[in-house]
Amino acid sequence: VQLQASGGGLVQPGGSLRLSCVASGLTVRTATMSWFRQAPGKEREFVAAIFRGGSSIHYVDSVRGRFAVSKDNAQNTVNLQMNSLKPEDTAAYYCAASRSIIMSSLKRDQAYGYWGQGTLVTVSS
Repeated sequence: VQLQASGGGLVQPGGSLRLSCVASGLTVRTATMSWFRQAPGKEREFVAAIFRGGSSIHYVDSVRGRFAVSKDNAQNTVNLQMNSLKPEDTAAYYCAASRSIIMSSLKRDQAYGYWGQGTLVTVSS
């Protein structure tokens, strides 16, 4: 399984970015796909998840209403649309996947078996 994340960059506060994560060796439609982030000097934190089948979507409180996670089953991709970006959103963003994770473990990075490389998001004027 390989996950390839892209879409990071430098954006001004209030701007938008769209991250994408293309999967190979795993079917996005039947997997739970999530995004985590890690800011310099901080622990990795859960950002958003879309449960297998797309039946349930979860966000960390700090991004709810600004970020939107979605699956593109035709492209075998999970996307993270990030709007109204703030400096505190600056971090390396990672996509993660699991075929078997349970709902109660969604926010635990140890529960995911597959990770993409990080894509750096910098929000600064």
